[in-house]
Amino acid sequence: MSKRTTALIFLALAANLASGQSEKPQPAFGISFSGFIKTDIIYDSRQTVSIREGHFLLFPKGEQLDRAGKDINAAANFNILSVQTRLAGKVTGPDALGAKTSGLIEGEFFGTADGDTNGFRLRHAYVKLNWKRSELMIGQFWHAMFITDCYPDVVSFNTGAPFQPFSRAPQVRFTQAFGKLSLIATALSQRDFASNGPEGVSSLYLRNAARPEFNLKAQFGSRDEKAGTETLFGFAVDAMRIAPRLVTEAGFKADESVDGIAIMAYGKRRMPGWTIKAEGVYGQNLHHLTMLGGYGVDGIADPVRKTQEYTPLDTLSFWAEAHTNGVRWQAGLFGGYARNLGSRRVLTGSAYARGADIRDIIRVSPRLIFNFSKLRLAAEVELTSAGYGTPDAMGKVRDARTVSNVRLLLTTYYFF
Repeated sequence: MSKRTTALIFLALAANLASGQSEKPQPAFGISFSGFIKTDIIYDSRQTVSIREGHFLLFPKGEQLDRAGKDINAAANFNILSVQTRLAGKVTGPDALGAKTSGLIEGEFFGTADGDTNGFRLRHAYVKLNWKRSELMIGQFWHAMFITDCYPDVVSFNTGAPFQPFSRAPQVRFTQAFGKLSLIATALSQRDFASNGPEGVSSLYLRNAARPEFNLKAQFGSRDEKAGTETLFGFAVDAMRIAPRLVTEAGFKADESVDGIAIMAYGKRRMPGWTIKAEGVYGQNLHHLTMLGGYGVDGIADPVRKTQEYTPLDTLSFWAEAHTNGVRWQAGLFGGYARNLGSRRVLTGSAYARGADIRDIIRVSPRLIFNFSKLRLAAEVELTSAGYGTPDAMGKVRDARTVSNVRLLLTTYYFF
């Protein structure tokens, strides 16, 4: 059965269930559907490094000079896409193991690769068990470095990437609450968002390391609904090991790995009229989070067997935004900065990284949103600049030249 056939069946089922629910009382347990229809109208002043026909913008492409010295990538681009249209089914059921049970299935038409644009793909699929002070979630959901209580509310589907970690992953997550403080421990694998390596972008490297990625987070939250205020801040540590290959170029079994550590801090303050958010990330080998970085070869451990040693590339990133909380009109401003800090050891071989020739990236994007019932109209301007140069022996980029792209984005949503 093709992906499109599956999607049509899923949509038909949703329509039938919704129709049936309107004619008879709601069951105590079952599934309720929601989602939105979304269309983006996009104009870029320059060619970009992006995903799905330019839809998911990361940063502008560097200079590519022709024989006359003209920049080939200094050319505009236009597109209209509806691939973010989304359908979600929330599931409720009877208690189990002394816990409230629930689940979610969510998909969209974003596809799994550029050749699959418009294809139906899985976003989230998980089950939750909720006790009085603890929660267990098993399934596919946002990566633990994507803070669902504190992320950029930009109009663009990139949701602040590459300054903001952006990834979904199969995982097991346990949350324990201590009043206003929560401790969250997560073990993750990779699926659609994966590490880079000798065989390209793949989940193979984490799978061959034979252990999950681990994340530990502490979060404090306080909310006063009557006053319309909320305070949130947290700190997280993430650790991942991958195995780039199992066999060397000389035909010997390889026992090679590269470790990466990441830390992050974030905060949010909501007031009756305004909300302010900020986040900072410092980490190694962050390719799977749709950020700058990766790793590279820094030596030959055995010249006969040709076994290699690896070193991660370090990345620093932070973002902040402020937006109004109006029901009808909302205005916001997002700003982000990311820098390639290079390696702590000399690179002697290939680098498997995103933006290895980029020194830094900066973005400023104002937005305006109009809501009317289930309809939303949104406009956003993204100014993104990237400094391209030449990596030195430590992976630090020298002699950078800045190129910029202006994206004009008009979007319509219809929620259901």
